[in-house]
Amino acid sequence: MSGRKNHHSHEREEAYSGLSGWLRKHRVRLRRLGIGLAAVTAALAVWYTAGRYQQRKAQEAMIAERHRQETAAELADGKAGEAKAETGKNQSKLTGSGEGETSQTNEETPSAEQTSSRLLEETTLSWNGKTYRRNTYTKAILCIGVDRNGPMTETTLSGDGGQADGIFLLAHDTARNQLKILLIPRDTMTEITKTDISWTDANGTELEQSVDHLSLSYAYGDGREKSCEYTKKAVSNLLMGLPIDSYMAADLEIIGSLNDAVGGVTVTIPTLGMEEADPEFVFGQTVRLDGEQAERFVRYRDTGKDNSALSRMEQQKLYISGFFQAVKERSKTESSIVEKLFEMTQNYMVTDMAKEQYLKLAMDALEGEGLTAASFKMAPGTGTATEAYDEYYVDQEALIPIILELFYREI
Repeated sequence: MSGRKNHHSHEREEAYSGLSGWLRKHRVRLRRLGIGLAAVTAALAVWYTAGRYQQRKAQEAMIAERHRQETAAELADGKAGEAKAETGKNQSKLTGSGEGETSQTNEETPSAEQTSSRLLEETTLSWNGKTYRRNTYTKAILCIGVDRNGPMTETTLSGDGGQADGIFLLAHDTARNQLKILLIPRDTMTEITKTDISWTDANGTELEQSVDHLSLSYAYGDGREKSCEYTKKAVSNLLMGLPIDSYMAADLEIIGSLNDAVGGVTVTIPTLGMEEADPEFVFGQTVRLDGEQAERFVRYRDTGKDNSALSRMEQQKLYISGFFQAVKERSKTESSIVEKLFEMTQNYMVTDMAKEQYLKLAMDALEGEGLTAASFKMAPGTGTATEAYDEYYVDQEALIPIILELFYREI
């Protein structure tokens, strides 16, 4: 470990100057760690309205018709794709084309770095001798938990809008009413947009694109739409150009109140040593969390260990599943619970989604198969620790099959 740290020390003196260093320094002090997934999850649930049954019938009829049309088109394209795949045995493992064409390359399989960094922008691509097409009815929705206090108001000073403390990409299959979640560690190193510290107008001054912590992509924006767009762009870059359809971001402050509004969330303590956060957090014990405990549960990590934010994700996964279950149970005895939650989150959320989109999303999350361990997938990679900060490097070659599973279909 010491050799690696010395190797990085001189690079860090330059790379983490200015705004980046300031943000990280205060990130540690603020201890606003790790409740992003839970906050966004809670916000999703509030959109589950009392009149969901009638509206769901109309929505699903529309979805079914759209799916029928898209499937017919994909079957026609698939015939051509199968013929191309048959003659494409000399392709590399991963090639793509926005028009469904596959390209001839050398037999040797290129590494992720050698393949196009924007490859997943393509509608059709080949992987391991098979041809895939992007599912038009599976939407990629970026969810961001922001470590700031108070309403999601616009800021004119970079850094004041908070950081992206929880980042995950939702794969929402609108035809099959299914949800899956790709977890992306906040310390992931990728190319982000950096801006001038002081904004002079609504657009700010974009300085450069450079590799840094993904969590900082939000901090360089306005704390609202611009921040979301910067994080959306950074995640798309990380995922080799995968188009992201929508985003939503939620402030972390609301999580405790939402937890109490549904009567608490039940979890089984998954981590040794969590008594440090709360004496009731004994490994293996089942606890019904109140609001304050909910924050402690999803935030806790052992800061004395490297990459402790990665192990904390297991706690967040458990809380997400537990919260959805609590909302479903509460709605059986309190029909107005969803409207109540919705009112509570009005000032703590920003999204570019239309109402019918997030309504459909919430309905599928609460009425569908639900969220189980199989619903969550982690972006594969390796965590390291420098003298000052944790870093996570995604293995893009290992990531490709996961992206294909979530957002593509074989043709």
